[in-house]
Amino acid sequence: MDYSAANTGLWTFVIQFGMLAGILLLANVLSRKVKLVRKAMIPTSVLGGFIALLFRSLGILPMDGTFLEYITYHAIAIGFIALSLRVPKKYAEKDKKDLAGLKSGALIVSTYIVQGILGLIISISLAYTIMPNLFKASGILLPMGYGQGPGQANNVGSTYEQLGFAGGQSFGLSIATAGFVCACVVGVTYLNILKRKGIVKTKESEYVSGSVTVDEFQDENEIPISQSIDRFSVQAALVLLVYLATYLVSLGLTSFLAQVAPGMSKTLSALIWGFNFIIGSLLAIACRAGLGALRKAKLMTRQYPNNYLLSRVSGLSFDFMIVAGIASIEFKELKGLWIPFLLISILGGIVTFYYLKWLCRKIYPDYEHEAMISMYGMLTGTISSGVVLLREIDPTYKTPAANNLLTGSSFAILLGAPMLILIGIAPESNAMLFLALGLLFIYLVPLLLIMLKLRRRKPTNN
Repeated sequence: MDYSAANTGLWTFVIQFGMLAGILLLANVLSRKVKLVRKAMIPTSVLGGFIALLFRSLGILPMDGTFLEYITYHAIAIGFIALSLRVPKKYAEKDKKDLAGLKSGALIVSTYIVQGILGLIISISLAYTIMPNLFKASGILLPMGYGQGPGQANNVGSTYEQLGFAGGQSFGLSIATAGFVCACVVGVTYLNILKRKGIVKTKESEYVSGSVTVDEFQDENEIPISQSIDRFSVQAALVLLVYLATYLVSLGLTSFLAQVAPGMSKTLSALIWGFNFIIGSLLAIACRAGLGALRKAKLMTRQYPNNYLLSRVSGLSFDFMIVAGIASIEFKELKGLWIPFLLISILGGIVTFYYLKWLCRKIYPDYEHEAMISMYGMLTGTISSGVVLLREIDPTYKTPAANNLLTGSSFAILLGAPMLILIGIAPESNAMLFLALGLLFIYLVPLLLIMLKLRRRKPTNN
């Protein structure tokens, strides 16, 4: 075997990760030593991402865009699998009783709907006034780009391009990119406003490296810290084993769909692989429950998941994910589409902000700011941008905000299914377009009722 630099397959992984690591360390130095950056509360990984984007755009570093997307994709799943393997804290039961997962799913889908309504109003208005040649259904790409991310924005944009929307794919990808920038810029600005008002503080560590307490580092009956296998290796093995199971389950589901429902297979398969982190998280929860059952049955005496180390695994994944995600940003050519792009992107960010601010105060009164910043990051960018913003004020995930992103996304798959139909019928004709717009308004009502009125009934004593 050739071990030299000529074997690019051998060294590409190391070179690309080495560049990302160097940029992440550079961003950390700037965050610690530059007063302006430190006071601005810019997350280190976000700063590193924009440094990487600048270096890549200027050709200073030969960073491969496809490889960066690979890192982002896998890191999301690994990060959430690690979070889901953690033994839940006491707040989980309280949020279960309050239907937090269902309400979070309703919040996510209702935000898609509000974005879709806004986008369609803008595109229809432009088409009937100053831009008569504009594809009238183009506005529905706002929830695809902001709410769903570049994958769905690319898929729907490409589909619309085949239906007559010239530049539809580039338009969708550019909205997704603008959403990611919006998540970082508006999110960081909002954090600074909260900090200046004294509402939140940056959660700095209260101890120096090496002084982690026993209570924080381990729970009762955990595996020994020193044995024939390192405790961190056990955590990594659990995460990677679950991720392998995630791949196998996803492959099985998509293969089954291709056999029994080839017509639906293309759409649903893209969703399954695109949301593989949800499947991974569900399998991680099942793995954690299985280990717990073995302990209750006295077949296992030790607790293998370690919350502290699993948080470090997720932190590592999310840090590299956000750097790679921002570095992979590319604005596409928007010839003749700059007016709808700017209107949809700017107004989409503003409306999403105030809509979430209103509802998070009502749904999550005990941690409204953590919920608001994480939901806004996810519903303008991706789930990764929501997590990285949350970590600035809740680095150890003491609130249920991070968990709400996960459970909410699971419920959102079911609650958001009707939107796929509306996206499909909207470009067929003017009548279908206005029907889709009307149905979006109608579907918003039950989702608001779920969030604001639904309560779990208290058991009655006989």
